[in-house]
Amino acid sequence: MAGGVTLVTGANGFVGCHVVRALLSQRTPVRAMVRPAADRRALQGLDCELVFGDIRNLDDVERAVRGCDCVYHVAADYRLWVLDERPMYAANVQGTRNVITAAHAASVRRIIYTSTVGALGIGSDGLGRENTPVTLEAMVGPYKRSKFMAEQEAVKAARAGIPVVIVNPSTPVGPYDYKPTPTGRVIVDFLNRRMPAYVDTGLNLVPVEHCAQGHLLAAQRGRIGEKYILGGENLTLKEMLLRLSRLSGLPAPRIRLPFPIALGFAFGAEAVARTFTHRPPRASLTEVRMARKKMFFDSAKACAELGYETSPIDDALSRAIKFFRTSGFAR
Repeated sequence: MAGGVTLVTGANGFVGCHVVRALLSQRTPVRAMVRPAADRRALQGLDCELVFGDIRNLDDVERAVRGCDCVYHVAADYRLWVLDERPMYAANVQGTRNVITAAHAASVRRIIYTSTVGALGIGSDGLGRENTPVTLEAMVGPYKRSKFMAEQEAVKAARAGIPVVIVNPSTPVGPYDYKPTPTGRVIVDFLNRRMPAYVDTGLNLVPVEHCAQGHLLAAQRGRIGEKYILGGENLTLKEMLLRLSRLSGLPAPRIRLPFPIALGFAFGAEAVARTFTHRPPRASLTEVRMARKKMFFDSAKACAELGYETSPIDDALSRAIKFFRTSGFAR
Protein backbone atom coordinates (compact mmCIF):
# COMPACT_ATOMS: atom_id res chain seq x y z
CA MET A 1 0.00 0.00 0.00
CA ALA A 2 1.60 3.23 -1.14
CA GLY A 3 1.75 6.26 1.11
CA GLY A 4 3.48 7.03 4.38
CA VAL A 5 5.29 4.83 6.84
CA THR A 6 4.13 1.25 7.34
CA LEU A 7 4.46 -0.43 10.74
CA VAL A 8 5.31 -4.14 10.98
CA THR A 9 5.01 -5.72 14.43
CA GLY A 10 7.09 -8.82 15.04
CA ALA A 11 9.34 -7.60 12.25
CA ASN A 12 12.28 -9.74 13.34
CA GLY A 13 10.24 -12.96 13.20
CA PHE A 14 10.18 -15.46 10.35
CA VAL A 15 7.12 -14.12 8.52
CA GLY A 16 7.61 -10.56 9.77
CA CYS A 17 11.10 -10.15 8.29
CA HIS A 18 9.82 -11.34 4.92
CA VAL A 19 6.92 -8.87 5.07
CA VAL A 20 9.52 -6.15 5.73
CA ARG A 21 11.55 -7.35 2.73
CA ALA A 22 8.47 -7.38 0.48
CA LEU A 23 7.55 -3.84 1.52
CA LEU A 24 11.09 -2.55 1.01
CA SER A 25 11.19 -4.13 -2.44
CA GLN A 26 8.25 -1.83 -3.30
CA ARG A 27 10.12 1.15 -1.77
CA THR A 28 7.64 1.46 1.09
CA PRO A 29 9.16 3.12 4.20
CA VAL A 30 9.02 0.55 7.01
CA ARG A 31 8.99 0.98 10.77
CA ALA A 32 9.93 -2.35 12.35
CA MET A 33 8.63 -2.95 15.87
CA VAL A 34 10.67 -5.44 17.91
CA ARG A 35 11.11 -6.23 21.58
CA PRO A 36 14.25 -4.67 23.10
CA ALA A 37 15.95 -8.02 23.75
CA ALA A 38 14.81 -9.67 20.50
CA ASP A 39 17.14 -11.46 18.08
CA ARG A 40 17.42 -9.03 15.16
CA ARG A 41 19.57 -11.10 12.79
CA ALA A 42 16.70 -11.46 10.32
CA LEU A 43 16.64 -7.68 9.86
CA GLN A 44 20.38 -7.27 9.43
CA GLY A 45 21.24 -5.02 6.49
CA LEU A 46 17.65 -3.92 5.88
CA ASP A 47 16.95 -0.20 5.48
CA CYS A 48 14.10 0.15 7.98
CA GLU A 49 13.43 2.21 11.09
CA LEU A 50 13.61 0.22 14.31
CA VAL A 51 11.27 0.97 17.19
CA PHE A 52 11.53 -1.00 20.40
CA GLY A 53 8.52 -2.04 22.41
CA ASP A 54 6.19 -4.80 23.55
CA ILE A 55 2.75 -5.25 22.02
CA ARG A 56 1.45 -6.13 25.49
CA ASN A 57 2.10 -2.51 26.46
CA LEU A 58 -0.42 -0.13 24.87
CA ASP A 59 1.86 2.89 25.34
CA ASP A 60 4.60 1.13 23.34
CA VAL A 61 2.19 0.36 20.51
CA GLU A 62 0.78 3.89 20.44
CA ARG A 63 4.29 5.28 20.12
CA ALA A 64 5.17 2.81 17.36
CA VAL A 65 2.06 3.45 15.26
CA ARG A 66 2.25 7.24 15.42
CA GLY A 67 2.45 8.70 11.91
CA CYS A 68 1.82 5.37 10.13
CA ASP A 69 -0.88 4.81 7.55
CA CYS A 70 -0.74 1.00 7.39
CA VAL A 71 -0.06 -1.66 10.02
CA TYR A 72 0.89 -5.31 9.54
CA HIS A 73 0.34 -6.99 12.88
CA VAL A 74 2.52 -10.08 12.46
CA ALA A 75 3.83 -10.38 16.03
CA ALA A 76 2.74 -13.48 17.96
CA ASP A 77 3.95 -15.88 20.60
CA TYR A 78 4.29 -18.99 18.42
CA ARG A 79 5.20 -21.94 20.61
CA LEU A 80 3.51 -25.31 20.86
CA TRP A 81 4.68 -25.94 24.42
CA VAL A 82 4.87 -23.49 27.31
CA LEU A 83 5.32 -23.84 31.06
CA ASP A 84 3.05 -20.84 31.66
CA GLU A 85 0.23 -20.04 29.22
CA ARG A 86 -0.47 -16.54 30.54
CA PRO A 87 2.26 -14.66 28.61
CA MET A 88 1.05 -16.31 25.39
CA TYR A 89 -2.53 -15.09 25.89
CA ALA A 90 -1.23 -11.66 26.87
CA ALA A 91 0.83 -11.39 23.66
CA ASN A 92 -1.59 -12.97 21.22
CA VAL A 93 -4.95 -11.71 22.52
CA GLN A 94 -4.25 -8.54 24.50
CA GLY A 95 -1.43 -7.64 22.13
CA THR A 96 -3.79 -7.83 19.14
CA ARG A 97 -6.37 -5.75 21.00
CA ASN A 98 -3.68 -3.15 21.74
CA VAL A 99 -2.49 -2.96 18.12
CA ILE A 100 -6.02 -2.55 16.76
CA THR A 101 -6.91 0.04 19.42
CA ALA A 102 -3.77 2.10 18.82
CA ALA A 103 -3.99 1.85 15.03
CA HIS A 104 -7.63 2.92 15.03
CA ALA A 105 -6.86 5.89 17.31
CA ALA A 106 -4.06 6.88 14.91
CA SER A 107 -6.50 6.78 11.94
CA VAL A 108 -4.51 4.09 10.14
CA ARG A 109 -5.98 3.35 6.72
CA ARG A 110 -5.55 -0.43 6.83
CA ILE A 111 -4.64 -3.05 9.43
CA ILE A 112 -3.50 -6.48 8.25
CA TYR A 113 -3.83 -9.01 11.04
CA THR A 114 -1.74 -12.17 10.70
CA SER A 115 -3.80 -15.05 12.07
CA THR A 116 -3.12 -18.72 11.25
CA VAL A 117 -4.86 -21.60 9.50
CA GLY A 118 -4.74 -23.22 12.93
CA ALA A 119 -7.67 -20.96 13.89
CA LEU A 120 -9.81 -22.37 11.07
CA GLY A 121 -11.88 -25.52 10.79
CA ILE A 122 -11.41 -28.55 8.52
CA GLY A 123 -14.37 -29.46 6.28
CA SER A 124 -15.90 -32.86 5.65
CA ASP A 125 -13.90 -33.03 2.39
CA GLY A 126 -10.64 -32.81 4.37
CA LEU A 127 -9.92 -29.19 3.40
CA GLY A 128 -10.04 -26.08 5.56
CA ARG A 129 -11.50 -22.87 4.16
CA GLU A 130 -12.09 -19.39 5.51
CA ASN A 131 -15.77 -20.09 6.21
CA THR A 132 -15.48 -23.64 7.57
CA PRO A 133 -17.36 -23.69 10.91
CA VAL A 134 -15.19 -24.12 14.01
CA THR A 135 -15.35 -23.34 17.73
CA LEU A 136 -12.89 -22.39 20.45
CA GLU A 137 -13.46 -25.81 22.01
CA ALA A 138 -12.01 -27.43 18.88
CA MET A 139 -8.70 -25.58 19.26
CA VAL A 140 -5.87 -27.82 20.52
CA GLY A 141 -3.37 -26.18 22.87
CA PRO A 142 -2.84 -22.60 24.10
CA TYR A 143 -1.29 -21.34 20.84
CA LYS A 144 -4.31 -22.24 18.71
CA ARG A 145 -6.77 -21.12 21.38
CA SER A 146 -5.06 -17.76 21.83
CA LYS A 147 -4.83 -17.16 18.08
CA PHE A 148 -8.51 -18.11 17.64
CA MET A 149 -9.43 -15.57 20.33
CA ALA A 150 -7.16 -12.95 18.76
CA GLU A 151 -8.76 -13.52 15.37
CA GLN A 152 -12.17 -12.94 16.94
CA GLU A 153 -10.87 -9.59 18.20
CA ALA A 154 -9.94 -8.68 14.62
CA VAL A 155 -13.35 -9.80 13.28
CA LYS A 156 -15.15 -7.82 16.00
CA ALA A 157 -13.09 -4.71 15.18
CA ALA A 158 -13.90 -4.99 11.48
CA ARG A 159 -17.62 -5.28 12.28
CA ALA A 160 -17.28 -2.06 14.27
CA GLY A 161 -15.95 -0.30 11.17
CA ILE A 162 -12.21 -0.53 11.83
CA PRO A 163 -10.35 -1.32 8.54
CA VAL A 164 -8.99 -4.76 9.46
CA VAL A 165 -8.22 -7.52 6.94
CA ILE A 166 -7.26 -10.98 8.21
CA VAL A 167 -4.75 -13.32 6.61
CA ASN A 168 -4.35 -16.96 7.64
CA PRO A 169 -0.90 -18.27 6.66
CA SER A 170 -0.47 -22.03 6.56
CA THR A 171 3.05 -23.38 7.22
CA PRO A 172 5.74 -21.05 5.83
CA VAL A 173 9.08 -22.51 4.73
CA GLY A 174 12.29 -20.76 3.66
CA PRO A 175 15.33 -18.83 4.90
CA TYR A 176 15.76 -16.54 7.94
CA ASP A 177 13.90 -18.88 10.31
CA TYR A 178 16.25 -18.06 13.16
CA LYS A 179 14.07 -19.21 16.05
CA PRO A 180 13.38 -21.74 14.41
CA THR A 181 9.61 -22.15 14.15
CA PRO A 182 8.08 -25.57 14.95
CA THR A 183 8.16 -26.44 11.25
CA GLY A 184 11.72 -25.21 10.94
CA ARG A 185 12.59 -27.43 13.88
CA VAL A 186 11.23 -30.44 11.96
CA ILE A 187 13.62 -29.61 9.11
CA VAL A 188 16.54 -29.08 11.51
CA ASP A 189 15.81 -32.37 13.30
CA PHE A 190 15.67 -34.15 9.94
CA LEU A 191 19.00 -32.66 8.85
CA ASN A 192 20.60 -33.58 12.17
CA ARG A 193 19.31 -37.17 11.90
CA ARG A 194 17.18 -36.74 15.02
CA MET A 195 13.93 -37.95 13.45
CA PRO A 196 13.90 -41.77 13.52
CA ALA A 197 10.13 -42.01 12.94
CA TYR A 198 7.12 -39.99 11.83
CA VAL A 199 3.37 -39.87 12.47
CA ASP A 200 0.62 -40.04 9.89
CA THR A 201 -0.33 -36.40 9.57
CA GLY A 202 -0.35 -33.69 6.92
CA LEU A 203 0.23 -29.98 6.53
CA ASN A 204 0.03 -27.20 3.99
CA LEU A 205 3.44 -25.78 3.11
CA VAL A 206 3.94 -22.35 1.56
CA PRO A 207 7.13 -20.54 0.47
CA VAL A 208 7.52 -17.80 3.06
CA GLU A 209 8.10 -15.14 0.37
CA HIS A 210 4.71 -15.95 -1.20
CA CYS A 211 3.11 -15.74 2.23
CA ALA A 212 4.66 -12.29 2.72
CA GLN A 213 3.51 -11.13 -0.70
CA GLY A 214 0.01 -12.30 0.22
CA HIS A 215 0.08 -9.87 3.14
CA LEU A 216 0.76 -6.98 0.77
CA LEU A 217 -1.97 -8.12 -1.60
CA ALA A 218 -4.41 -8.25 1.32
CA ALA A 219 -3.55 -4.62 2.14
CA GLN A 220 -4.09 -3.59 -1.47
CA ARG A 221 -7.13 -5.69 -2.45
CA GLY A 222 -8.53 -7.41 0.62
CA ARG A 223 -12.06 -6.69 1.82
CA ILE A 224 -12.43 -5.36 5.35
CA GLY A 225 -13.43 -8.11 7.78
CA GLU A 226 -12.61 -10.94 5.37
CA LYS A 227 -10.16 -13.79 5.94
CA TYR A 228 -7.71 -15.02 3.32
CA ILE A 229 -5.81 -18.31 3.53
CA LEU A 230 -2.21 -17.85 2.37
CA GLY A 231 -1.32 -21.45 1.65
CA GLY A 232 0.56 -23.59 -0.80
CA GLU A 233 1.00 -27.32 -1.25
CA ASN A 234 -0.81 -29.98 0.81
CA LEU A 235 1.59 -32.78 1.78
CA THR A 236 1.56 -35.60 4.28
CA LEU A 237 4.46 -35.51 6.71
CA LYS A 238 5.84 -38.61 5.02
CA GLU A 239 5.76 -36.83 1.64
CA MET A 240 7.49 -33.79 3.15
CA LEU A 241 10.25 -35.97 4.61
CA LEU A 242 10.73 -37.71 1.26
CA ARG A 243 11.12 -34.28 -0.39
CA LEU A 244 13.67 -33.30 2.25
CA SER A 245 15.49 -36.58 1.64
CA ARG A 246 15.74 -35.98 -2.09
CA LEU A 247 16.87 -32.37 -1.64
CA SER A 248 19.37 -33.00 1.16
CA GLY A 249 20.76 -36.40 0.18
CA LEU A 250 19.85 -37.81 3.60
CA PRO A 251 17.62 -40.88 4.14
CA ALA A 252 14.02 -40.35 5.22
CA PRO A 253 12.71 -42.17 8.30
CA ARG A 254 10.81 -45.34 7.42
CA ILE A 255 9.06 -46.06 10.71
CA ARG A 256 5.50 -44.76 11.09
CA LEU A 257 4.77 -44.25 14.76
CA PRO A 258 1.22 -45.18 15.89
CA PHE A 259 -0.55 -42.34 17.67
CA PRO A 260 -0.87 -44.15 21.05
CA ILE A 261 2.90 -44.67 21.15
CA ALA A 262 3.54 -41.06 20.07
CA LEU A 263 1.17 -39.83 22.82
CA GLY A 264 2.94 -41.97 25.40
CA PHE A 265 6.33 -40.63 24.37
CA ALA A 266 5.06 -37.04 24.46
CA PHE A 267 3.51 -37.58 27.90
CA GLY A 268 6.84 -38.78 29.27
CA ALA A 269 8.83 -36.05 27.52
CA GLU A 270 6.52 -33.34 28.90
CA ALA A 271 6.76 -34.76 32.42
CA VAL A 272 10.56 -34.52 32.26
CA ALA A 273 10.39 -31.01 30.79
CA ARG A 274 7.96 -29.69 33.41
CA THR A 275 9.69 -31.34 36.35
CA PHE A 276 13.37 -31.12 35.52
CA THR A 277 14.58 -29.32 32.38
CA HIS A 278 11.96 -26.54 32.01
CA ARG A 279 12.84 -26.61 28.31
CA PRO A 280 10.62 -27.65 25.36
CA PRO A 281 10.38 -31.46 25.09
CA ARG A 282 11.34 -33.42 22.00
CA ALA A 283 7.61 -33.86 21.38
CA SER A 284 4.70 -32.24 23.21
CA LEU A 285 1.18 -33.54 23.80
CA THR A 286 -0.17 -30.54 21.88
CA GLU A 287 1.93 -31.41 18.82
CA VAL A 288 0.83 -35.05 18.85
CA ARG A 289 -2.83 -34.17 19.39
CA MET A 290 -2.67 -31.63 16.57
CA ALA A 291 -1.18 -34.31 14.32
CA ARG A 292 -4.32 -36.44 14.61
CA LYS A 293 -5.90 -34.22 11.95
CA LYS A 294 -4.32 -33.47 8.57
CA MET A 295 -4.08 -29.70 8.23
CA PHE A 296 -4.90 -29.35 4.51
CA PHE A 297 -6.21 -26.03 3.23
CA ASP A 298 -7.58 -24.31 0.12
CA SER A 299 -6.25 -20.88 -0.93
CA ALA A 300 -8.78 -20.39 -3.76
CA LYS A 301 -10.37 -17.32 -2.18
CA ALA A 302 -7.04 -15.50 -1.87
CA CYS A 303 -6.18 -16.43 -5.45
CA ALA A 304 -9.51 -15.18 -6.79
CA GLU A 305 -9.85 -11.97 -4.75
CA LEU A 306 -6.25 -10.92 -4.14
CA GLY A 307 -4.43 -12.31 -7.16
CA TYR A 308 -2.42 -14.45 -4.73
CA GLU A 309 -0.07 -16.98 -6.29
CA THR A 310 2.19 -19.66 -4.92
CA SER A 311 4.45 -22.38 -6.31
CA PRO A 312 5.58 -25.95 -5.51
CA ILE A 313 7.35 -26.13 -2.18
CA ASP A 314 10.57 -27.86 -3.27
CA ASP A 315 12.52 -24.67 -3.95
CA ALA A 316 11.55 -23.22 -0.55
CA LEU A 317 12.53 -26.47 1.17
CA SER A 318 15.88 -26.37 -0.64
CA ARG A 319 16.50 -22.78 0.48
CA ALA A 320 15.50 -23.67 4.05
CA ILE A 321 17.98 -26.56 4.03
CA LYS A 322 20.72 -24.24 2.78
CA PHE A 323 19.86 -21.61 5.42
CA PHE A 324 19.88 -24.07 8.33
CA ARG A 325 23.17 -25.58 7.18
CA THR A 326 24.99 -22.32 6.54
CA SER A 327 23.65 -20.76 9.77
CA GLY A 328 24.94 -23.58 11.92
CA PHE A 329 21.59 -25.10 12.90
CA ALA A 330 22.28 -28.31 11.01
CA ARG A 331 25.34 -30.33 10.20
